[in-house]
Amino acid sequence: MAGDIAPSAVTCPPTPALAKPGGHYSHVTVANGFVFVSGQLPITATGEKLVDASFEAQTEQVLANLHNALAAAGTGVGQLVQVRVYLDQIDNWPQFNEIYARWAGDARPARAIVPTGALHFGFKIEIEATAVVAGDKLP
Repeated sequence: MAGDIAPSAVTCPPTPALAKPGGHYSHVTVANGFVFVSGQLPITATGEKLVDASFEAQTEQVLANLHNALAAAGTGVGQLVQVRVYLDQIDNWPQFNEIYARWAGDARPARAIVPTGALHFGFKIEIEATAVVAGDKLP
């Protein structure tokens, strides 16, 4: 069919710095110059779920996971184009924004904050993102 992406053009790079996905999905999919990062939860590379950790600690872990997911695709924070943040309580938005601003530095991708109520496992935050492949990594 015209416009279809060749299956070989869709890749799921290995993510050894992240815990094994908890379902039938990849942490990162690269297609047509874009990098799609699945929702990242506050789970360490060894699989420890930080359910009882503070909001700050959960946020730091999720952002570290996002960084590692982007790195697995050969890209980084500066190539983010959109970030979607799911918070169990909108009251955490100011604290998230402060932590995120430090983490993102000069990068200012489009962003949505979505208050959700309860998240999986009782986590306080989840982040998914879209980036572009770093310029020197393009085919």
